[in-house]
Amino acid sequence: MIVKLPLEDADIVEQLWSMQHQAYRLEAEAVGLTEYPPLTDTFDSIRSSGDVFYGDLEQDGELQGAIGVRSEIPGELLITRLMVQPDHLRQGIGRSLLRHVLTVNEDIRVFKVTASSLNEPATRLYRDFGFEPIQTFNSAAGVELTLFRLNG
Repeated sequence: MIVKLPLEDADIVEQLWSMQHQAYRLEAEAVGLTEYPPLTDTFDSIRSSGDVFYGDLEQDGELQGAIGVRSEIPGELLITRLMVQPDHLRQGIGRSLLRHVLTVNEDIRVFKVTASSLNEPATRLYRDFGFEPIQTFNSAAGVELTLFRLNG
């Protein structure tokens, strides 16, 4: 079940932090990095990020996946994080989370997301939903990123 995650719930934030570190550690390894900006987040930085998180929660309250979004410009929504528990990969959770965000934000005109150009599953997912690559650039960590855009 996908729900908006309450960041005042310490257990939810702890699960987000743990999942983010597991998921992005795998991505960092896949693209050949030892340091990756999402791995520097803390419990407090996630809680105070300003992001709105939606999560796929099991009946027992365990978080299987989450997506974070932020609106910095009226009419635009930036997808800041999309992560799935490593033992739940390739089960459609990321796809469901992305679909949910696009559905509950139907008033948004532009969606943007950045992904490592080498992260083929992520770039394929965004392309499958109609996101178009509009720019590539190198991150401070030294990895090529692709900025994708979808007109809502």
